[in-house]
Amino acid sequence: MHSRRLFLKNSALAMIGVGSAPAWLGRALYAADAPTTRKKVLVAIFQRGAVDGLNMVIPHAEKRYYEIRPNIAIPAPGTKPAGDCAIDLDGFFGLHPALAPLKPIYDQGKLAIVDAAGSPDPTRSHFDAQDYMESGTPGRKATLDGWLNRALVPEPSNKKISPLRAVSLGPSLARTVRGNNEALAISNLSDFQIKDAKSSNTFENMYAGTVARVLHGTARETFDAVRIVQDVEKRAYSPANGASYPAGRFGQSMQQIARLIKSNVGLEVAFADMGGWDTHVNEVGQKPTLGPLANLLGEFGQALAAFYTDLGDYMQDVTIVTMSEFGRTAKENGNRGTDHGHANAMFVLGGDIQGGKVVGKWPGLASEELYEGRDLDVTTDFRDVLAELTVKHLGNSKVASVFPGYVTPRFRGLVG
Repeated sequence: MHSRRLFLKNSALAMIGVGSAPAWLGRALYAADAPTTRKKVLVAIFQRGAVDGLNMVIPHAEKRYYEIRPNIAIPAPGTKPAGDCAIDLDGFFGLHPALAPLKPIYDQGKLAIVDAAGSPDPTRSHFDAQDYMESGTPGRKATLDGWLNRALVPEPSNKKISPLRAVSLGPSLARTVRGNNEALAISNLSDFQIKDAKSSNTFENMYAGTVARVLHGTARETFDAVRIVQDVEKRAYSPANGASYPAGRFGQSMQQIARLIKSNVGLEVAFADMGGWDTHVNEVGQKPTLGPLANLLGEFGQALAAFYTDLGDYMQDVTIVTMSEFGRTAKENGNRGTDHGHANAMFVLGGDIQGGKVVGKWPGLASEELYEGRDLDVTTDFRDVLAELTVKHLGNSKVASVFPGYVTPRFRGLVG
């Protein structure tokens, strides 16, 4: 007997294609409309590959930054024309100019940056570091589920729960949202539907004929998810308030999350990722503010800003948190790039965020201050940030259940 989760995943994949829902689908669903009340939503974004946090959030007031990065350092604010230097935040830190779309959100006090954040586990393996961060249990390989799934507030057994409560944007269910709570992987809302008449008949017969209780319930949830997504797709959608999402998968993912939120389908947690951040070689172009990193940051910043603008007053109930498995070396390498490091920067933005500031203790870049003499040191455990959002934004106070083995979280005053 397949597990409920495996059946749901396989059923969802079988339905991917182009077509329309058959008449029987509406009859097969158990009677319940999509949720209409607005919920608190937490959106987790993973920058896979380890973004260079020191060139994303620039410590431009620290002279040592320019000494150890003679070719790739982002010029200090005011030393170059606008667009060719960092955007000052607080006199010490600045944003990469490609992240200019995020500066107005920072100025509104709705974007906070947590610097020198990361995992206490020392691994420099992408696979292990991503696994530890997505599971929320650094150094523990035996954890089967993800922190974002565990972060969902437990609901009474007799309460109708939306099948779109937890969504992962992508072809397969992300590690972060796997767990006991049902979660759904969606590559594209427009493709999440019954493929053709033959598939329709197969699913109808399977649903109507089964006597296995677990299969029966899972089939209903699967069909319900399809019906809700198709209802969303029937409504014409244009980003609001002049928002413009960038081309590419990440921009598309953020737009689809926004669409689900504004459709009031009961979404509570969502996950999306963006790859390409492993910049060992030629991180910058002809000048430090150009090149592969700048291109990625441009898409990243535009997508987040478009999402924030598109949602408008919905952002009062929405928070976004970004993370990457580890940072890069403080010193540039011989290939105009950076290697695997330790601490990084996290962004937290939303309507209830106390932002307009860079938080966290700055460890410094002097040789004796670097982790193992080469990396920015971690002064904020990434779980401090995620735990505060879990408790104060989602309303789940069971930190020990969400982050097993994490005993003393230190909140940073991010949520008002």
